[in-house]
Amino acid sequence: MIVFIWLETDLNCGFLMPQTCIMLEVQFVMNNEKRTIILVDDVMFHLLSLKERLKDRYTVYPAQSSEELFKLLHDFRPDLILLDVNMPKDDGFEILEAIKEDPFKAEIPVVFLTSQKDRESLLKAMALGAADYLVKPISDAELIECIEYQLNPNDADSVKPVILTVDDSPAILKSVNALLRDKYIVYSLPDSSKIKDLLAMITPDLFILDCNMPGLSGFDLVPIIRGYTEYTDTPIIFLTGDGTRDNLILAAQLGASDFLVKPIDEHLLREKTANQVKDFIIRRRINRISKLL
Repeated sequence: MIVFIWLETDLNCGFLMPQTCIMLEVQFVMNNEKRTIILVDDVMFHLLSLKERLKDRYTVYPAQSSEELFKLLHDFRPDLILLDVNMPKDDGFEILEAIKEDPFKAEIPVVFLTSQKDRESLLKAMALGAADYLVKPISDAELIECIEYQLNPNDADSVKPVILTVDDSPAILKSVNALLRDKYIVYSLPDSSKIKDLLAMITPDLFILDCNMPGLSGFDLVPIIRGYTEYTDTPIIFLTGDGTRDNLILAAQLGASDFLVKPIDEHLLREKTANQVKDFIIRRRINRISKLL
């Protein structure tokens, strides 16, 4: 259950502006509503680290060996298994084979989470029926995206993509937030000079930038954003009150994904946002797998 709390603030610090609407997302999940995951890794540090990253969203059971894993599987059926490939006493591929040979366990999705990034291991995992193959290190966003895709394959909204809107107009920020917050986690930044500070805390799947702002314009922000390895192909939509040919050409030259002229057309903003985010997430999954082939 997601509860959205709206607060009006007079603070003029950090990422807040006078009289802007700030959205705080508070997630309440009852223990009996959480999906269950078994983590299998022989290194206790890895188990504890992963459990810490996932515990707020899932009920997580650690296992350091195949013996511990199958004891857990005897007691209950998890929603997903995250499995290491190479362990001193166990082989992840053999564990997967054993799971798939048991008709009561065969339908449990098994995702490999491993340091092995060779093509042969990937192909072997897929041939044995692995649901996915993740190579360490992996970001929290990618890990959660993969897990949710396996748990909710028919639910496109199971994980909310993250959008960062940068605009010096509080009214525009509030409007974009109101239009998109039902399907996305939307962060609003009124001071473009603070973008590096915010990017140290969040990982957007889409940027919505105002072209003309005091200090750093949207055009100035593109090289900054593209300077991060993780944002080299993240989609960028420009918003502007000046839809001149020169601005369109400059946006295209900078690699903008799309361009919208204010006042905002609600339907067009939702449509373009959905298309860009969907395409980006698909590209990201393809790129992750193709790097191993």
